Amino acid sequence: MADANLPRLLSSVHRSLTSDLVTELEERGWPELRSSQATLLLNVDRRTGTRLSDLGRRLGVTKQAVMIVVDELEVRGLVRRTPDPEDGRAKMVRLTARGRTCAAECRRALASVEARARRILGGRRHDALRESLEILLEQEEEEGA
Repeated sequence: MADANLPRLLSSVHRSLTSDLVTELEERGWPELRSSQATLLLNVDRRTGTRLSDLGRRLGVTKQAVMIVVDELEVRGLVRRTPDPEDGRAKMVRLTARGRTCAAECRRALASVEARARRILGGRRHDALRESLEILLEQEEEEGA
């Protein structure tokens, strides 16, 4: 892959890390949990819940895309929708007790995937990669604002 461009490299690494996350979750007793579902669970505020629209902004997807994943998680008993106490038209996504347990496993699985990447790259390279990606993301957010 020496001739691969940066977007292709990033996409390939993303697919690989996502696959590793799903494998970790399977090994931790959460088979069939997709990475998009795990990512959403990790972005729900544990104590207060999170508005659907806020989840969309956090994840960089539409509210409709969030609703599809929330529907899937709701069927599995991991989240529930409740009215937003500040805006009766809006819905909050809250973790159920089972959802909190799953989210904790998602955090541990993600930490394991990151630890593997750190071992492969070494500490300095890993930290430099994270810092570089954060700079690119911040620039993108500034330009998009």
